[in-house]
Amino acid sequence: MNPTTPTFEAVPSQGVFASLDLLRLARSGPVFHLRLNRPAKRNSISDELLAQIHTVVVNLPKDVRVLVISGEGEHFCAGLDLSEVSERTVAEGMVHSRAWHACFDALQYGPVPVIAVLHGAVVGGGLELAASAHLRVAEDGTFYALPEGTRGIFVGGGGSVRIPRLLGTSRMTDMMLTGRSFDADEGQAFGLSNYRVAAGAGLAKALELGLKIAQNAPLSNYAITQALPRIADLPAADGLFVESLMSSIAQGDEAAKERVRAFLEKRAAKVSRPA
Repeated sequence: MNPTTPTFEAVPSQGVFASLDLLRLARSGPVFHLRLNRPAKRNSISDELLAQIHTVVVNLPKDVRVLVISGEGEHFCAGLDLSEVSERTVAEGMVHSRAWHACFDALQYGPVPVIAVLHGAVVGGGLELAASAHLRVAEDGTFYALPEGTRGIFVGGGGSVRIPRLLGTSRMTDMMLTGRSFDADEGQAFGLSNYRVAAGAGLAKALELGLKIAQNAPLSNYAITQALPRIADLPAADGLFVESLMSSIAQGDEAAKERVRAFLEKRAAKVSRPA
């Protein structure tokens, strides 16, 4: 194990978490860690794994402030488990896709910010999962691909909505039509990741970020993760109006008032240049 890897305490397998055999759950203070645990299948997402992820997301303990998602073994997630979809009907395919939408919407629009730690394969549905997180930390060796075109299928887990906002429609089209993949440095340059770290250092970076984010006023974090993406979808005039509403609500929160007082009384650090 890398010496920089933080220590998380395992979450007891009880209550709604008792039967989640495809996940490893742990936490470090306010940061909850969900690790995909199908390493023999490169953490490909089966119907059962999807259901277990969804169960965790909608049942996070009330005192959790940040969720971190990673993958066991050599890869983050190699995407959809194709062994389960080869004989589905059109109607069954629709139901399946909507289940992915429900799970990943619960991640993106859930109660806490989500950080994905990426390594190895971030492919197909794995990239759709990563795109539903609010921040992504990519390790050396990470690579991204959308092989749906070469498999005769199409993205079904929200990728057509989320991934172009990170990567751009043109690059996503290239990936899907040709099977082109991008490495960790290209992914960073193209906006697929927010942070680039050495191999084995992703979880430590995610915990560092998570503990920092957890110190923010909860209402401010909620506004950033919930209102910001929705405002981006609105016409400018409507977006500005919603921005005014959210700004007023956030600054009226007592936690926000205390932070402003701390800054004015020089009890809070000023913004400084990047190191």
